[in-house]
Amino acid sequence: QVQLVESGGGLVQAGGSLRLSCAASGRTFSTYAMGWFRRAPGKEREFVAAISWSGRDTYYADSVKGRFTISRDTAKNTVALQMNSLKPEDTAVYSCAASGRPRLTDEGGLYPYWGQGTQVTVSS
Repeated sequence: QVQLVESGGGLVQAGGSLRLSCAASGRTFSTYAMGWFRRAPGKEREFVAAISWSGRDTYYADSVKGRFTISRDTAKNTVALQMNSLKPEDTAVYSCAASGRPRLTDEGGLYPYWGQGTQVTVSS
């Protein structure tokens, strides 16, 4: 079993930065790929970024590529999402997820473990 708790959301002006953090509990965290997803009001959940169990491989949605960076600290059982050059369209509830397998994936249905989410609001 893996439990995930996100933090770091908030209100920021367009062009600003935020850093989200996800704290994980569970002995097998280090063997799982991790991902960040978001859901904007009235829209479906959207993949943002994923990182493999080792941290060597990452994958980003085209909409955030070059602006967001996903990283993990296995020793601290944390995953972070550094968000730069934020845009109003990045406004959403951001959730981290654990895939239960080593290889990264952008398919939300393959992530059995989810955090409660943290709100990110970008003002124009």
